[in-house]
Amino acid sequence: MIFKNKSIHLFSFLIVFLFSPLAKSQDKWPDGTKIDRWFKEIKPTDINKLGKKYILTANGVKNDSTILQTKELQAVIDLAAKNGGGVVVVPKGTFLISSVFFKQGTHLHLENGAKLKGSDDINDFPVVTTRMEGQTVKYFPALINADGLDGFTISGKGTLDGNGLRFWKSFWKRREWNPKCTNMDEMRPRIIYVSNSKNVQVEGITIKNSPFWSTHYYKSDFVKLLNLTILAPKEPVKAPSTDAVDIDACTNFLIKNCYMSVNDDAIALKGGKGPKSDKDPNNGENRNVLIEDNSFGFCHSVLTCGSESIHNYNVILRNSKVNDASRLLHLKMRPDTPQHYEFLTVENITGNVKTFLYVKGWNQFFDLKGEERPRKGLANNITIKNIDISCETAFSVEKSDLFDLKDFTFENFKIKALKPEMQNLNHIQNLKQKNINVTQVASLTQSYDKKDDSDISAK
Repeated sequence: MIFKNKSIHLFSFLIVFLFSPLAKSQDKWPDGTKIDRWFKEIKPTDINKLGKKYILTANGVKNDSTILQTKELQAVIDLAAKNGGGVVVVPKGTFLISSVFFKQGTHLHLENGAKLKGSDDINDFPVVTTRMEGQTVKYFPALINADGLDGFTISGKGTLDGNGLRFWKSFWKRREWNPKCTNMDEMRPRIIYVSNSKNVQVEGITIKNSPFWSTHYYKSDFVKLLNLTILAPKEPVKAPSTDAVDIDACTNFLIKNCYMSVNDDAIALKGGKGPKSDKDPNNGENRNVLIEDNSFGFCHSVLTCGSESIHNYNVILRNSKVNDASRLLHLKMRPDTPQHYEFLTVENITGNVKTFLYVKGWNQFFDLKGEERPRKGLANNITIKNIDISCETAFSVEKSDLFDLKDFTFENFKIKALKPEMQNLNHIQNLKQKNINVTQVASLTQSYDKKDDSDISAK
């Protein structure tokens, strides 16, 4: 009887342990190290614990969508900071702004039905030193800016609307006149830019219609993006370069339970570009990035390394559904930049994409800046497993003297493809395959946009 009781207690302990946060914390990164408990601690933002609430309409901001109220909103942020911090609360209604800058101890909360809408006149935005496309340059800030903050949060059920239509039309008109114009030549703001910060949480809101990148995080540590909806259209006017999330030289980054559908990459890993970019202290690697339990609509790629990227290490994309994406995983191999993508895992993915795996050289705005061509790019220790996908092309993998692909592992594939292109896997050195089922089909229930512009900028 004593032995039986001990067995019952032991069994009960094992059950509790297996479903406990401690057991889940044993999850590992692709390099075999343990994923920190921080990634499993999902706590909704409680604005009641963040200090005094500063409701816009009670602090000199009118509930009027027709007048620009950037200065008035900034005054509320400054007042909260002066008084030791607090939450800037946007009530139901639409408030027109350009760029505002949050300070230490201040937070943003958008109530249900609340909207901060960006001005569509670039003259309303200042020019500042900021980060864009792998460079530290003079450019336009975002609508919401946070630099050097610890503990900054954005929360609620409201909306940040970039009001990008006018910017998109101008961009395509400029490209029609000058096909070589860069993304930055047509002046456009972002929606969220967080830099040099830590312990950041952006949760619950909708982010849509960005003129340029939707959200951008630079040199920040311990960032959580939770339950977000990020949208930018592909029709009737394509919203160019509206990446949902750009992660730029960051560490410890979690994206969970989000929905993204934009006319560019859903998640792009940045970090710098140019032949000596790995020596520039303004640049850096992305390390420990976990992307899980998300859904993706149309986008150019669900996950992209590049195009301005130096080193990506320990990246996981998992447990997600994809519908109508142009690519699942895109490795942009830039020949003017030293690049190393390693310890990257994609697993437990279902749905449909135009191209499953896309690995090619990326020559957009190629510039050696008078230097010698850098060393070969390298992508290694890439694991893709537990895949149930239909697609037009399974493997669009380019052979090149400019980069090496090696130590890939493919496991448990169930792929239906119009073009399997299995021969392209010969370009990968030391490819391990287990339980790979790639079936060629004559047709798919899903049709893809024949005018997809996701290749244009590579040329």
